[in-house]
Amino acid sequence: MGEDTGRQLGPGSIESLREEFRGHLTLFYSRLKLAAPYDSVEKALGTLTKTLTSLPPEELHRVASDRSQRWTHFRAAFVDSGLNLKHRGIIAGLAQSGTPLDLPEDFEHLLSLYRRPS
Repeated sequence: MGEDTGRQLGPGSIESLREEFRGHLTLFYSRLKLAAPYDSVEKALGTLTKTLTSLPPEELHRVASDRSQRWTHFRAAFVDSGLNLKHRGIIAGLAQSGTPLDLPEDFEHLLSLYRRPS
C-alpha cells in the first residue's frame, strides 16, 4: 500500500498514469467549480494513452518516475485534446485574477495556459 504503482513498466504503469491524470482533471474542474467537459476529458485520456504506449520502456519508466515529465505529458494531452479551449474565458479570468485557486502547485502547468504572457 502507498507505493508508487506508476513505477512498474508495462500496461500497469500506463493505467496508473491515466488514473493519475484523470484524478488531476477531476480535482482541477471541481476546485474551479466547473463541470468537466466529459468528451474532452476522455479524448485527453486517449491522447495520453496513445503517447505513453508509443514510448520505449525506458522512457515510460522515466515518465512514471519523474513528476515533471508526467506533468509535461499531462499538459500536452490537455492541449492536444482541446481541454484548454473549454471554459476558456472562465478559467482565464480565474487564473489571471490573482485570487488563490485552491489547487496544488503542480496545476500551474495547466493554469499557465490561461495566463497572458508577461
